[in-house]
Amino acid sequence: MSRADRLERLDTRRVELEAGYRDVLLDALRQTAAGSWGLFGHTQDRAMRAKWSPVVTDLCDRGEEIDQLRDQLGLAPFALHSDFEASRGSVASNAPGEPKQAKAWLKRLGEDV
Repeated sequence: MSRADRLERLDTRRVELEAGYRDVLLDALRQTAAGSWGLFGHTQDRAMRAKWSPVVTDLCDRGEEIDQLRDQLGLAPFALHSDFEASRGSVASNAPGEPKQAKAWLKRLGEDV
């Protein structure tokens, strides 16, 4: 197999993974926008964090795999995952709640809220 064929296969896989990542993230954002807390990790409630843990882990695993492929292809890291990771964690007490944040993300991604 030629190098060009291998790179084409890697790029096709990257595109598929990025589409899957976006689908999982959009579904999670819709649930959060509907009032479910925990996706962004802004709450101290262990039950809420535990509920979202499998989704967050899945997104992080997908993001790492995408970044590895992008690195092999000489592309910049996957911005959508980087932005998601940056939005997670503790926030100031006057920061918008997770549902409001999820709605802003959906709007930014061109999805109807």
